[in-house]
Formats: sequence, structure tokens, C-alpha cells
Amino acid sequence: MLWQTTTHAVLLQKVAEGKDESAWREFCQRYGALIRSFARRRGLQPADCDEVLQEVLASLTNSMPGFRYDPSKGRFRSYLKTIALRVTTQRFFKKRGQVALQEIEEATKAAARDPDVEEVWEREWREHHLRRAMRVIDVEFNEADRAAFQSYAIDGVSAAETGAQLGMSAGQVYTAKSRILKRLSEVIAQQVEEEG
Repeated sequence: MLWQTTTHAVLLQKVAEGKDESAWREFCQRYGALIRSFARRRGLQPADCDEVLQEVLASLTNSMPGFRYDPSKGRFRSYLKTIALRVTTQRFFKKRGQVALQEIEEATKAAARDPDVEEVWEREWREHHLRRAMRVIDVEFNEADRAAFQSYAIDGVSAAETGAQLGMSAGQVYTAKSRILKRLSEVIAQQVEEEG
């Protein structure tokens, strides 16, 4: 599936019901990279990051039955961050051989108040939305426009040089960048609005 079409609320409802394996796969496709990347930035090794993802999913599996998504009670991103933070903290304690639940809870609460941890989560959340939006770009734009965008907007190659490499005029490079940036903004805004 190149781009998920299930809305956020519908996806969470399907996951909460626990009967739809495709909903869990879609959930993992949407949030797996976010959770792994957050764990990595918290200092865990790649194998530990995979374990963190599995433990976050297990925690969600246990908490999701009966779950009703209500954006007025809080944002899903905060809920997911709390679970990811608790699991990464547990992973650190387990590596040190310490598993006292009260210590883990205190360390999790302290980390939740740490502005550096919040900054890491917010950066990962933005990158998560960008990755999802880029899947839409991959479907909606042709290869030449995407290559021009990558070269000019992301890699910093001049419009003239990008155009020469791709057989496009500088104007076409500017147009591709402008159209893709506009669409990225629209898609990300839609994703953020959908999540509440």
C-alpha cells in the first residue's frame, strides 16, 4: 500500500476492535518508523529499537480494546509518545539489570518533563509526517519532477545545474519545486488535522 487512505480515527477504531490484522499492519506502516527512530534518538541500538516497537505494539494491544479516540481528551501523538517513552525507559533499565517498576515510572515522568526529550519527539513527529506526505508525492508526481525537487530543494544543487542534469529548464525545476512544496504543505496539514 503506497499511501494509506484510512482516516486516523477509523484506523484507531479498527485497531481498538482488535479483529482487523490489516489495521495493525497499516498502524505499523504509519507509526513504526516514528517509534524506531524515537528510540534510536534516545540512544538505543537498532536491535533494541525493533524490540521497542514490538513492546509499544504489545502495550497498545493491551490498552486498545475498548479504546475510543476522542481528540477533546488529548492528542493521539501525546498518548503514543507516553507509551514510547515508557518502553524506551524500560529498555534502558533492563539493560542495566534494574526493573523496579517505581523507578521506571519516575524516570519516565522525569523524561516526559525534559525539554530535550520533547524536542526529539517533536522532530520525529514532523519527520513522520514528511515521510507519509512524501509517499503521496511519489504517487502524484512524475519521476522527473521528483528528481528535480530532490536535487534542487533538498540537495541544494542550483536550478540551472539540476535542469542540465535532468534535461529540464531552470523554470521547470522551479515549477516542480513549487508544486511539490505546495502539495506537501497540503498533505501534511491534512494529516495533522486528521490526527486532532
